[in-house]
Amino acid sequence: MAEFPAFDAKKARNELGEVGGKAVFTNLPRLGPSYSRLDGMLRNREFLSFMGRITGIPDLLYDPDYVGGGTHENLEGQDLDPHVDFNYHPATHLHRRLNLIIFLNPEWQEEWGGALELHVNPWLPAEENPLKTVVPIANRAVVFETSEISWHGFKRISLPAEKKQISRRSIAVYYYTKQRPADEVASPHSTIYVPRPLPEQFRTGHTLRHEDVDALRILVARRDQQIRFLYEREKEFSTAVQVMMGSKAYRLYMTMIQPLRKPWSWFKTRHLR
Repeated sequence: MAEFPAFDAKKARNELGEVGGKAVFTNLPRLGPSYSRLDGMLRNREFLSFMGRITGIPDLLYDPDYVGGGTHENLEGQDLDPHVDFNYHPATHLHRRLNLIIFLNPEWQEEWGGALELHVNPWLPAEENPLKTVVPIANRAVVFETSEISWHGFKRISLPAEKKQISRRSIAVYYYTKQRPADEVASPHSTIYVPRPLPEQFRTGHTLRHEDVDALRILVARRDQQIRFLYEREKEFSTAVQVMMGSKAYRLYMTMIQPLRKPWSWFKTRHLR
């Protein structure tokens, strides 16, 4: 905890390049002697074997680049919508299998927000989506599978006046395998978020308070941000498709398969007489 890096705005940019309230440092070994020793343990064969035994997932592989992982610091007002993580390493294309989160907060109360929430399915109504909540107290570690149903997140951090100087601190480590069970394999995707629903107090007859208006503004802003992110990703995808379709390789491919694109009636009348 003493070697945890100071908050750096340059390390706190979101998917749109905007500075937010979450800073991430991915190069653990360079943060100090304690982090170097931790990194050595996390990559150690004996530790990988131990993780495989307790989770039932053998042949786990360490990620030296800590893609998406490393130290995570979330400031007052930050939250994390329920989500499932990206399922393939972007460089090695290995299957992402395990999340290991180590909390580094000497004090924390559940009512402050920021507690890790494990969801059944955030798309369902609240009564059908029971939560498992983990308060992020120092030296507590959580291990869970990365899958298409490993929904998790945390509610907005709202610290009491005398605690505004603290932040939610953790270390995130992800492990991979070369293969995974066939029934768990899905098409590659990035992290998928589910925006939170309106708070329960928003009912007919409810008089809006200042904090209600603030909550509405935050929810709308988060949805707007998500729409912008999807819009930018759509533009990138469209550009990539246009480049591909304009390439010589694609034109050659289309020329080669052109006969196969003829309707069945065309082949029947010309080749099956």
